[in-house]
Amino acid sequence: MTAAIPEGWSYGPWHEGPDPLAAPVDLRDALDELGRDVMAGSSPRSALEELLRRGTRNTQGLDDLTRRLWERRREIQRRHNLDGTLRDVQRLLNEALDAERRELFPDPSDDARFREAQLDALPAGTAAAVRELANYDWQSSEAREKYEQIKETLGRELLGSRFEGMKEALQNTTPEDIERINEMLSDLNALLAAHAQGRDTDELFSEFMAKHGEFFPENPRTVDELIDVLAARAAAAQRMLNSMTPEQRAELAELSQQAFGNPQLSQQLANLDAQLQALRPGEDWSGSERMSGDDPLGLAEGARAMSDLAELDALAEQLSQSYPGARLEDIDLDALTRQLGDEATVDAKRLSELERQLRDQGLLERAPDGTLQLSPKALRQLGQTALADVLRTARGQSGERDAASAGAAGELSGSTRAWQFGDTQPWDVPRTVRNAVLRTAGAGRGGSVKLDVSDVEIAETEHRARAAVALLVDTSWSMVQEGRWLPMKRTALALHQLISTRYRNDALQLITFGRYAGVVELPQLIGLEGTWEQGTNAHHALLLAGRHLRRHPDAQPVVLMVTDGEPTAHLEPDGTAEFDYPPRPATLRKTVAEVDRLAKLGASLTVFRLGDDPRLNAFVDLLARRSGGRVLAPDADGLGAAVVGDYLRTRRRL
Repeated sequence: MTAAIPEGWSYGPWHEGPDPLAAPVDLRDALDELGRDVMAGSSPRSALEELLRRGTRNTQGLDDLTRRLWERRREIQRRHNLDGTLRDVQRLLNEALDAERRELFPDPSDDARFREAQLDALPAGTAAAVRELANYDWQSSEAREKYEQIKETLGRELLGSRFEGMKEALQNTTPEDIERINEMLSDLNALLAAHAQGRDTDELFSEFMAKHGEFFPENPRTVDELIDVLAARAAAAQRMLNSMTPEQRAELAELSQQAFGNPQLSQQLANLDAQLQALRPGEDWSGSERMSGDDPLGLAEGARAMSDLAELDALAEQLSQSYPGARLEDIDLDALTRQLGDEATVDAKRLSELERQLRDQGLLERAPDGTLQLSPKALRQLGQTALADVLRTARGQSGERDAASAGAAGELSGSTRAWQFGDTQPWDVPRTVRNAVLRTAGAGRGGSVKLDVSDVEIAETEHRARAAVALLVDTSWSMVQEGRWLPMKRTALALHQLISTRYRNDALQLITFGRYAGVVELPQLIGLEGTWEQGTNAHHALLLAGRHLRRHPDAQPVVLMVTDGEPTAHLEPDGTAEFDYPPRPATLRKTVAEVDRLAKLGASLTVFRLGDDPRLNAFVDLLARRSGGRVLAPDADGLGAAVVGDYLRTRRRL
């Protein structure tokens, strides 16, 4: 059964903006991949380029599209060769000579023997033989037809190599057709000559197109567009000739004089090629290609193949995005469709849309120095993903459920509000019952009151206790070298997300330590690149942690330290870092002394030890004993769950 189309309605391709039925780009997955690369040390710009090269789960990336381009290029080169026209002419010549000899053989006359001698004396070369037979009086009608086919074939191939679709349009040529072509070429050369002289050719161009527009299916709108189209095709034809052997080129040059039996055509084309080369010297007129296949191409098909190869090269450059100011909007989608089909074009559009949305939705922004960076919005989304992954891992390890809301069991704030889905705060029973009574008072139910979800009000609570949290992360080179760089950043991201969304009263400070320690904001940590430097200055990091805790005397102090190496550097009073390996006793003493100071502040110190270095094991155990803290030894994948879980454990005791 076919649904009827309402009268007056019409249906056609969608041309106004993005296709409303197209699959949406998955920004969440794309952002996760982008963030992973940035946290691994790539710049946001490099990470974006890598994402576009790699693609997404549902979209081929630029690398895959480029690979398909090169495969198509190799296929053209391996399948074809360029001697198709010469083969056709040789075949037609042999057929003409065979037919003529069959016609002459039964004839006993001297004239027949003389003609046979003429045929036997023909030059060995195809072009020379065709030229020699130009004035031969054929006795066989079949032979005469074959010879005429040679001239028509040469004419169609020559014109087809310069004008798109001309070969197909000239299947049955008449003398009038040849005259019109010669007239068009003469007018075209005159138009190009006037343009080269700097004359105003708008009117000439209009007259030319009105008279000869049928020869130009591309429908150029200006002289320059006409020149661009013709020059690209002529350059492809020249590259095809350059790809032939010198003998083949010489044969074709001589044969071209016989095109349509009209030497004027060859001269007009030579004049046209010369003008186009002068007007568009930037086209590739000197290139060549190696064609090694068995499928012969004629001049027209050969020029088209050369155009395809040039188009493939241009597309490969566009997909590489390696030139200044490159954007995915530069990709010629029409050319991509011609070469790889509609599916490749859909992938390219999706990648372009992905890049545009990452910018337009504020996930990428320009830093003051002009470089790209992840926006706060992007960091929040990455934090949500990181926290969800960490909590999922933690639940899988311990069987605990993630709390849906923090602060549900806190102190009453004195205010109430309507219950919303997901709320776990206690009900305000008097207000809830009052709402139900008021709602049912006029319903005449004889004193019966039934509660409805809309009646429920909850008593808002708030935490009076808060924590001052210092997360110390080791940024020495060993963290990069041992594959702990990305887990460390994802851990910081997850903890930051948890505190900023569920425990907003807590004060979190991120501290990095290598040769020196420093306080960093989350965007700085996420974009931090691994650099080779010697030193693990836990002493400096603990000093900064103590400063942070003292700024919040009313908060419970919590110190979380992630490291994979024993302290090998400490800070001198003048601010310089002293490094030595194995660690100097002074380094160990200063580090332990700072832990003792934190213990006096009541700080809970947890060390997350990465790796199995015996010296590190012994040292962090010492720190835990002196501070009353503990040591956890997660693997890299479990680091986030361990840090967040320990923070929540400490937080529940407040």
